[in-house]
Amino acid sequence: MIRVKLLTLALAGLLVLPLARDAQAGVPTDQLKGAIDQVVKTIDTYKGESKTMDRRRAVRKVADEIFDFNEIARRALARHWQPLSTQQREEFVGLFADLLERSYISKIELYGGEKIVYSSERVDGDQATVATKIITKNGTDVPIDYRMLKKGDRWMVYDVNIEGVSLVSNYRTQFNKIIQTSSYNDLVQKMKNKQDEMAAEAADTKKK
Repeated sequence: MIRVKLLTLALAGLLVLPLARDAQAGVPTDQLKGAIDQVVKTIDTYKGESKTMDRRRAVRKVADEIFDFNEIARRALARHWQPLSTQQREEFVGLFADLLERSYISKIELYGGEKIVYSSERVDGDQATVATKIITKNGTDVPIDYRMLKKGDRWMVYDVNIEGVSLVSNYRTQFNKIIQTSSYNDLVQKMKNKQDEMAAEAADTKKK
């Protein structure tokens, strides 16, 4: 549903080691950094194949604390969100969050040695953008902006912009195409099928 490069860079943007911090960073950056620090600690705590499931559960908990999956889902569905019932919305958010988290967790161990530098932070009321860049092993800079909303005392990520391409916009395009050429129910079924595939892959990993 989404370009591999976009997803891969998004994963690298949140789950990358080690960190460089801008001295003028504020609360949004601090909370984003805190989430990444937790991921780093989790990787160190649950090393080895025998601890794969424990590691993934712990990383998933971190994802729940930093990503506003309800907001991501609402923006990704755009005009198709409004007609949905409360039950349909809850189902969609659950499916979407599960697929995103499974994708993130399955890719996290592919990274090592990359660095992330916080370039700037812009806050406008309850919205903020944390601009970063990833420095890859070959020295390439990849700009990644995290768009965040303030929910209570927490700043939650609702979009990731990688090299000028929005993660939410990319999903929106894919979702809209499926709904218009088929139906919303077909989109949900495709997501359920993908969920089953990823669950089966996780089960196979556990057996090894």
